[in-house]
Amino acid sequence: MSKKIIMLAAAVLCGTVAFGQSRNFNLGKWTEIQKALLQELNYSYVDTLPVDRIERVGVDAMLEALDPYTVYIPEEENEDLQMMLNRTYGGVGAVIYKPDVNGYVSINEPYEGSPAHKAGLVCGDEVMEIDGVSVIGLTTQECSDRMKGTPGTKLVLKVKKLRTGAIEDVNITRERIHLPDVEYVGMINDTTGYIYQSGFTENVSQVVREGIKSLKEQGMKQLVYDLRGNGGGILQEAVQIVGLFVPRGSLVVTAKGRNPSDNHEYKTNSAPLDTELPIIVLTDGGTASASEIVSGALQDYDRATIMGTRTYGKGLVQSIRPLPYNGQLKVTTAKYYTPSGRCVQAIDYSHRNEDGSVGAIPDSLTTEFKTAGGRTVRDGGGITPDVIIRSDPYSRLTVSLSYSGILEQYALEFVKKHASIPAVEDFHLSDADYEDFVAFAKNKEFDYRSSAKTYFDQMTRELESDGLKESMADQLEALNKALDIDKENYLRLKKDEIVPLIEEEIVVRYYFQEAGIKLRIRYDDQLKKALESPRISL
Repeated sequence: MSKKIIMLAAAVLCGTVAFGQSRNFNLGKWTEIQKALLQELNYSYVDTLPVDRIERVGVDAMLEALDPYTVYIPEEENEDLQMMLNRTYGGVGAVIYKPDVNGYVSINEPYEGSPAHKAGLVCGDEVMEIDGVSVIGLTTQECSDRMKGTPGTKLVLKVKKLRTGAIEDVNITRERIHLPDVEYVGMINDTTGYIYQSGFTENVSQVVREGIKSLKEQGMKQLVYDLRGNGGGILQEAVQIVGLFVPRGSLVVTAKGRNPSDNHEYKTNSAPLDTELPIIVLTDGGTASASEIVSGALQDYDRATIMGTRTYGKGLVQSIRPLPYNGQLKVTTAKYYTPSGRCVQAIDYSHRNEDGSVGAIPDSLTTEFKTAGGRTVRDGGGITPDVIIRSDPYSRLTVSLSYSGILEQYALEFVKKHASIPAVEDFHLSDADYEDFVAFAKNKEFDYRSSAKTYFDQMTRELESDGLKESMADQLEALNKALDIDKENYLRLKKDEIVPLIEEEIVVRYYFQEAGIKLRIRYDDQLKKALESPRISL
């Protein structure tokens, strides 16, 4: 080895050692400073030091400076971690509603087959006591916490029944409640199967496998696999689902981290279910993480046509690390790459659209990759569909009705007045029912301004700040009058947009959650356009 090469190698080695020493020194320095700060505050601060609170704020702020997905989970939040990983919890299996802290708890949506359902609880029943403790004065969260508990344990609810008004003691045994990731499997026409999946928790790949088998038995010739709004989950489940459609041994995703132990290639390890079935994958700005792995891999292998809008752009892998006192650290350990080599991670995940998805990224900042069939795809922020199909945005009024809970409140009132409704396929909100909703909503407090009116109000404030409002008073008054639409008239104007959401809220309270998906399919223009659109040549 030449002297020049030896000197270069030595310089690299020294640089590496110096870098390691620098990192270790900085870590030790700030650990020492933090310890000294807490000790001094504990000794000198004028009031009792809230150590737990300020330490938690400090930890959260420190991790937030890294990325949005690296978080600390203390022991008392481990149940939330299990809910996130497995969508399971111990409880009675019902969504509750308590608008007034001084009122009773309404059973809002019992889950089909849950302990609440088996005990005969229905939407509109009111819980007065939980294990002998009055719910008056308790918050919704406090009531929920009292209903949750270890599977197998018992509780007694004092309930006022909706239909009879009778007050009964209802004995319930808590169970492990699992919220399904696959929320709907069914045929939407004679030859098209449809699967709606909302997450990637444990064993979801097996549920998808069984769903596809069932649909094939019903005559399915093509599959619509709906991943819209699917925020992801367990990476290995995504690998197993891709394995249903591509040959055994196919590379699905590569994870690359700073530590060699975090570098992995994930390949399919079982025989596929069907490598020829035509597939449409529906995506949107809420399609993230594991669902991007699936859609990206199927796109790279030219195995499916991706339709909808660009996905979220989360190309980071998190791992769970144990911490002292039974805490957990969910930490980003790697980036993942699709089979063509793309990383779907947004170039700048700190700046996103209002819905969280990445904004427009110029091609000059992205790199071209090729699918198995030679088509060009790009990295830099999510999966771009092969066929762009945009959904119609909801008006500001409709969003406000939803966020304020008025649609949900009306559904409860509807249930109280109607002991039954027709089957989902035959149920439609009548004109009289909608007028009943208008009368209900007009007396509720919510922001019913149009988007144009909100911009006008903002413009007026800016004009006032600039000293121009008074000189433009006549013009502003005329424009304000034109934009200031009456609440009732605005509700009627947006009837076609609001009715489907009311119908969905109603049917789930009679026929459970799957009925809501069926109802949603009825009005899903994006799905209808996908079925009419030409697919890519695979």
